[in-house]
Amino acid sequence: MLLGILAFFLVAYAMLCTGVYFYQEKIIFYPEKLAKNYVFNFNDDFEEITIRTKDEKNLNAVLFKSQNPKGIIFYLHGNAGSIKGWGEVAQFYNSMNYDVFILDYRGYGKSEGDIVSKEQLFSDIELAYDEVIKRYSENRIIILGYSVGTGLAAKLASQKNAKLLILQAPYYSIADEMSQKFSFLPKFLLKYSFETHEYLKTVKSPVIIFHGEKDEVINYKSSLKLKENFKKGDSLIILKNQSHNGITDNLDYQNSMKKILEFDKK
Repeated sequence: MLLGILAFFLVAYAMLCTGVYFYQEKIIFYPEKLAKNYVFNFNDDFEEITIRTKDEKNLNAVLFKSQNPKGIIFYLHGNAGSIKGWGEVAQFYNSMNYDVFILDYRGYGKSEGDIVSKEQLFSDIELAYDEVIKRYSENRIIILGYSVGTGLAAKLASQKNAKLLILQAPYYSIADEMSQKFSFLPKFLLKYSFETHEYLKTVKSPVIIFHGEKDEVINYKSSLKLKENFKKGDSLIILKNQSHNGITDNLDYQNSMKKILEFDKK
């Protein structure tokens, strides 16, 4: 009987591990899908841009325009939703005379295809960045990542020469998050390790991290660990009483960003 119980649990564990490996895209990514003919209803000036991937898929991106742009925010959003909702963040940066470029990953919004590997995801993001470089010089580009987008942003910044890298609520790595929340699962199952701490070691541009003190999704201690990889000029700003969502609306965040971006109220 004991052997039978043990065998049952071993089989159940093996099935769980198999499910996690083959269905982890559905565990990590929660896209909002939009019809190809969906019309965005943003109040500000914007332009839709199509990014053609190496395997001939079309990815949808939106460029939100300010009147006299000082530069551009290359924004990599979180794991849920689509540009339809994420586009709201553009208004804040536009008000400081920065254009905002937001890409919908594969399967998000009007973007075609599905995410199947981190290499594919990195390639898509690099292609989008290369499209932005056609319009803006790199010394005017700020890479900004939120939540799951922080690892993607750090990876991109480690390969490029952007003006600045900003991370909102970053993780040390997805493997580290897995260890905290699902310690009973072996790490080799994870296809999307997103090792932010390793990417930061080769980022040449200044790095600024914002993290909510009361983040219930990614503990702010992850940013404290990332701080150990800082170089001279990098900084960490802990936002008091801030949870995981809504960092862009946080007044302390906005005041800090106004100083960082040299916002002239006049």
